[in-house]
Amino acid sequence: MQKVLNGAILVIASLIGLGSFVYPFFVPSQNSGAATAAHAQDAPLVFVVLVLLCLAAVLSSLSSGLMNAKLIAILGILTAVNAVLRGVPGPAGFTLVFVLPILCGYAYGPTFGFLLGVFSLGVSAFLGFGVGPWLPYQMLATGWVGLLSGWLPRLKNTRAEAVMLAIWGLVTGFAFGVLMNVYFWPFVFAAGQSEMYWQPGMTLGEALAHYSVFYAFTSLWWDVPRAIGNFVLLLFFAAPVLHLLRRFQKRF
Repeated sequence: MQKVLNGAILVIASLIGLGSFVYPFFVPSQNSGAATAAHAQDAPLVFVVLVLLCLAAVLSSLSSGLMNAKLIAILGILTAVNAVLRGVPGPAGFTLVFVLPILCGYAYGPTFGFLLGVFSLGVSAFLGFGVGPWLPYQMLATGWVGLLSGWLPRLKNTRAEAVMLAIWGLVTGFAFGVLMNVYFWPFVFAAGQSEMYWQPGMTLGEALAHYSVFYAFTSLWWDVPRAIGNFVLLLFFAAPVLHLLRRFQKRF
């Protein structure tokens, strides 16, 4: 019963997050011309609800035996580590922040991966990496990276495992950028470049075509370093880090 409750909490958090990303497409035009104004009103509520649901997931995981106190302690330590890793400098959109959610989600399961992604992005923001209406959406997107990593197939061959995770890191590097652009895209508009912005009344096909142009011109080249960075780091470091994580899992 507790495991069902834990799964239900993650489903509710994800549905609320997904709804928060897409609801602007179904309300009267919010175009403000500035991405920084996107979700300024609802972001604090999304943040509070997300954190409360994640704390509930922690308590539910403890009650169900899905995680014990020692594994929760590891979650706290890895959250702090990943928050600091976000500040490691790199070219353009390169960041180390996705490697641990991917590996921990794969090693410890989707709940752990989701919680690590959400909490580490939240902590890193308050360490000085930017607090704003975009924060709960970054937390959700990174949490989903960890969550989905927990559903990847388990491979017996260590090298094949590393290659699979490296390819997954490449995909999520681009997917994160695609999703985070959706967070503010319906709030911005430039009349002289209307072919790349959303407008009310568009069909799904028109919206996808406009968004593809918008993404290619505004985000793609920022996402390339992130995706390639994920690929390289996971290809070379997935095996030793997974070995370490599994050692802790066996001990705890």
